[in-house]
Amino acid sequence: MRLNQATDYAFRMVLHMAVLPEGSKITGGVLAREQVIPERFLLKIMRSLIAAGIMKSYRGVDGGFSLNKKPEDITLFDVIVAIEGDTYLKRCLYDQNSCSKACCGHCSVYEVMAQIQHNLTKDLKAVTFDKLAAREVEIAGEASVCNCQ
Repeated sequence: MRLNQATDYAFRMVLHMAVLPEGSKITGGVLAREQVIPERFLLKIMRSLIAAGIMKSYRGVDGGFSLNKKPEDITLFDVIVAIEGDTYLKRCLYDQNSCSKACCGHCSVYEVMAQIQHNLTKDLKAVTFDKLAAREVEIAGEASVCNCQ
């Protein structure tokens, strides 16, 4: 499985918002600059995050973006699905009739890949953005202590 660049940017966008105080709003331009994401691409990604209910947009002079959920209610899995759609390791995991051997999910490769898919999904759902935000703050503190850039 390979996640695209948009998903990586979406992780960074949601993480940035999760580190801010609850209810914070930020403009797309500021978020793009702070996360080093092309603004036009950020706005495209933001549409997917809004459609998924992860982010919220505000119009007008005081407009911008904010999280639509608490960071503890947003998982890595949620962001992946918002950007990539349903993602499977192997086609037969979502379409058993796609197998050219016509085994319809009755083979050893299918069985092991289904288990790996299950574990991967479970693990991605276990990682919430409140945990990632807390670690991000720790990392920033460690970097300032060692004068890292």
